[in-house]
Amino acid sequence: MPTFVVTSIYAGLLAILLVVLGGLVIRGRVVYKVNLGDGGKPELLRAIRALGNFSEYVPLALIVIALVEAGGQRSWAVHALGGGLLVGRLLHAWGLSTKSGESVGRFLGTILTFLVLLLGGLLLIAAGGWGVRL
Repeated sequence: MPTFVVTSIYAGLLAILLVVLGGLVIRGRVVYKVNLGDGGKPELLRAIRALGNFSEYVPLALIVIALVEAGGQRSWAVHALGGGLLVGRLLHAWGLSTKSGESVGRFLGTILTFLVLLLGGLLLIAAGGWGVRL
C-alpha cells in the first residue's frame, strides 16, 4: 500500500497556503464590511479569485501527483511535480493579489500549474499504458 510520503509534504504546504488565502478573503470582508460577493472592491475581488483559482486547480493536481507517486515513479519526479505546483500557486496568488490585470506572477504561476497537470497526466498515461518509470 502506498504511503504518499512526498505527496503528503506538498499537500500539507498547499493546505497552509489555502488557509492563508482564505484568511486574506476574510480580512478583506472585515475591512470592507462585505458579507457576500466583493462589494465592488477590487482588492477583495482579487483575494476571492486567488482563493477560487487555487481551489479550482490544486485538488486535481494533488490527485495526479499522488497517483504518480503511487504508480512507483521516482521521488525526484514526484518532488518536481509537487514543487512546481507549490511554486506555481505561490506565484499565481502573489501576482493576482498584488496587481489587477496581467502580471508576471500570475502568468508564470499559471504556466507552472498547467505544466504539472500536463506532465503528471502524461506520466500517468505512460505508466499505465506502457509501464514507463522515470
